[in-house]
Amino acid sequence: MAKQPKPDPLARIECNPEIMVGKPVIRGTRITVELILDKIAADVPLEEILVDFPHLTRADVLAAVAYARTIVASDRRA
Repeated sequence: MAKQPKPDPLARIECNPEIMVGKPVIRGTRITVELILDKIAADVPLEEILVDFPHLTRADVLAAVAYARTIVASDRRA
């Protein structure tokens, strides 16, 4: 049986100028990647983030981190 490819976590992120002024959000929500990263940076446990934002899943939070990693990796400052 062929191994199915893993879904792209970045597909969970959406940038739409009509939603949160175009900030990246978790698709289908108004929860910004920035908010999730702020929570992580403040050492809020994943379980608490998921309780505070019941529309989020663990995969959504990981997608926010993956998105941030992609942005940082593309920053070519010397």
